[in-house]
Amino acid sequence: MDIDVEEPQWLSQTEGILDTLNEGVIIIDDSHRILFVNSGFVEMTGMTREDVIGRVVSQFYSAKEWEFVLEQAGIASRFGRNRFGFVLPRKDGGRLPVLIGVRAWEDPDGQRLRIATLTDVSELKRADDGLREANHRLQKHLKEIEEDLVLAARVQRSLTPQSMVWGNVRVEASYHPVCTIGGDFGLVMPLEPDQINLAVCDVSGHGIGSALVASRIHGEITWHLQNGVALPDILRYLNRFAIEDLGSSDFFFTLAVAQIDHRARRMIFAGAGHPPAMLTRPGQPPLLLESRSTILGSLRNAVNTEPTLEVELRPKDRIILYTDGLTDVFNQRGEMLGVEGLQATIDEASYLPFSEMKQAIVDRVAAWREGPATDDTSLVLIEVV
Repeated sequence: MDIDVEEPQWLSQTEGILDTLNEGVIIIDDSHRILFVNSGFVEMTGMTREDVIGRVVSQFYSAKEWEFVLEQAGIASRFGRNRFGFVLPRKDGGRLPVLIGVRAWEDPDGQRLRIATLTDVSELKRADDGLREANHRLQKHLKEIEEDLVLAARVQRSLTPQSMVWGNVRVEASYHPVCTIGGDFGLVMPLEPDQINLAVCDVSGHGIGSALVASRIHGEITWHLQNGVALPDILRYLNRFAIEDLGSSDFFFTLAVAQIDHRARRMIFAGAGHPPAMLTRPGQPPLLLESRSTILGSLRNAVNTEPTLEVELRPKDRIILYTDGLTDVFNQRGEMLGVEGLQATIDEASYLPFSEMKQAIVDRVAAWREGPATDDTSLVLIEVV
């Protein structure tokens, strides 16, 4: 039952000041009866002063809502806070999001009161809801990207050469991208009846863009090799392709490719801006097979007029093709392993059985390196039996 409340004199003297505030103000007594509301409260709720003065606050809330208000007010009081977020009932039945601040106060007549300030946070709530929805869409989009990356990584791994024996040649290979997908690749492609083609390529950068370019270059090399195009012409075509078709200065690549006639024991090798391949023979230090051409995709005349070299192969010869993820690594003292360091590593590993050599190289480079890998790595090893 509502009770008529006579407004104290001190309140009538401050009413004008309270009505100028942008926030809603409500004053209640110890029994939670409403003694006063300002014009801000009236505007926020759509209720008149007559609708609320003398009524108990709990009448405007459900039992569960009122229990929450009392609980939050108690928590705020115990922990020295005086504000909490909730809703303010409106005359139309709606709920207005507000920040509620409560302070205990004793009036000049000694009556214990509570003054609550109500700040409309509906705009913030809408912004928060919008942000939450945008975040939900972003998370959904990120999940789709992650699924695409997993698929792309699976496709890229399917291109990784597998260990194999072709005639009197044995092959081992490994590939480790620093991201989910990367710009390195190795290629091992036997061609009937006597030839096996091998390549490693390193596209600038990391991630999706580099992986897409690497995939395209892989396809171009494969097509040209299958159609019997000579290595010098393949290099010149790839250089034009990178400059004219890709049309971007952001992507360039290095390449090392070898064609081995395993019956004739002869290898044709070509490198373009790539770290030197290495040839190991029992009792000899690894021989460096240097690139004669420069980085592809940067200069129109990147390919040397005589870009290939021929090597007569012997039984027990091993050829190692790799990308600079195995050379451009640093130890705790900031020293780079480099080609010479990798050459020494390969020399040591060449005394191991061929099946153990690949992992020995990877492990010894990792032992030199401080921290995790920062670049993609591809490694292809060949042994002439």
